[in-house]
Amino acid sequence: MRSLLVGLAMLVFTPLYSAVVVLASLLGVPEGPDSIYQKAARSWGRWLVRAAGVRTRIHGAERISATEPRVYVANHVSWYDVFTIASVLPRWSFVAKAELRRIPIFGPAAEAVGTVFIERENRKAAFAIYERAAARIRAGASVVVCPEGTRGDDYALRAFKKGPFVLAIASGVPIVPVIVHGTRDVMPRGSWWIRAGTVDLHFLEPIPTAGLDYDDREALVRRTWTAMADAFERSYGVTTDRRLAGGSADEADAAPTPAAPQPAG
Repeated sequence: MRSLLVGLAMLVFTPLYSAVVVLASLLGVPEGPDSIYQKAARSWGRWLVRAAGVRTRIHGAERISATEPRVYVANHVSWYDVFTIASVLPRWSFVAKAELRRIPIFGPAAEAVGTVFIERENRKAAFAIYERAAARIRAGASVVVCPEGTRGDDYALRAFKKGPFVLAIASGVPIVPVIVHGTRDVMPRGSWWIRAGTVDLHFLEPIPTAGLDYDDREALVRRTWTAMADAFERSYGVTTDRRLAGGSADEADAAPTPAAPQPAG
């Protein structure tokens, strides 16, 4: 029943809100903290959460900012990670794989609300996109990234790709680690069956990036990964292979050193 309700909500609200934001983009409506883009995106996420019967509990809400840009770094085990985060953040853009851009209706709408699409197979192109995303963040927009890359089968953290951390360093804004728990029970990877449940979003202590440079990326990965692994173990007893804390090689290791961070805002 829940799967049917979510399917209906997706069929109704995705085209509706997509048309709204694409039209706003074509008309040159400016983006901002209380713009039509953010209202539509947040409402879309809330409808999908409601249709699934998901109750969202937020921990560390004081670490969410509507006015100061952040890079929110989250784990990823379900599509409902995306929907629940989208339903609570006041202003955001997601970093997503480029394949999603080609989905009819959804792709153009996601681009209109500021989604950053990464061509993961093209390292130089990915790095250039991260540079443009950093400029967007410095202009005031927060970004949500899932540095594990793809959805996992359980809550144990996997190795993080370094590209998102190069993005954070280039933008010079704080990283807010986010652990998401409960979404695997709502909609696990590989399944289309949806069950009602409770999702907990933990916004952890921000990690500053001001003054860091490209050579600090691995230390930043380790610090963020460790903060999230510690929170999972402390709150849910989830243990993770600590050898994964150093991250994995990706586009950030094959790219030239980015421009020096500039002040946010």
